[in-house]
Amino acid sequence: MQDVVLAMLAKEPAHGYELRSRMRDALGPLGDAMNAGQIYVTLARLTKAGLVTSERAEGLPDRPDRRVYALTAVGQQRVAAWLSEVSWPKPDLAEFHLKLVAAATARLADPVALVDAQRREVLRRLRDAQRAALDRAVDPVAGLLLEGVVLRLRADLEWLEACERMWTERARCGGKAGA
Repeated sequence: MQDVVLAMLAKEPAHGYELRSRMRDALGPLGDAMNAGQIYVTLARLTKAGLVTSERAEGLPDRPDRRVYALTAVGQQRVAAWLSEVSWPKPDLAEFHLKLVAAATARLADPVALVDAQRREVLRRLRDAQRAALDRAVDPVAGLLLEGVVLRLRADLEWLEACERMWTERARCGGKAGA
């Protein structure tokens, strides 16, 4: 989130509401779930880190004064580094995997039940993304993002099915399969 906010400020200084509006527009229907306060928390952290500065701008007669944020030289360098970075966003599979291992090892919960709960959530998100992708009013650029989300969620479902197979087999063999 921080790098995205910095990149949006690279174009021109802006206030928090304007940044949130730009993000929502860029994300299409997925932007509706964005927490409005998250932008302001992120801006505060970026200011504290010396990546942005802010100054009070007078409001219009019918609007209050606002803080306008701008990149510092260090912030500009971070944006440049982020844009040249070659990586692919990944869900935190390792954390979920460790949750399954810990649950089984300490007998805190059935790993298969945890996988099932996660699958239900992924299926819910997949249905929402597919519904949004079918909306003819969606801008084609935002539609491309939705298509990527759908493909990623399908891949997550396949991985969860593999987890279920492994943990089911492990339980059937008394905890010895696959480990």
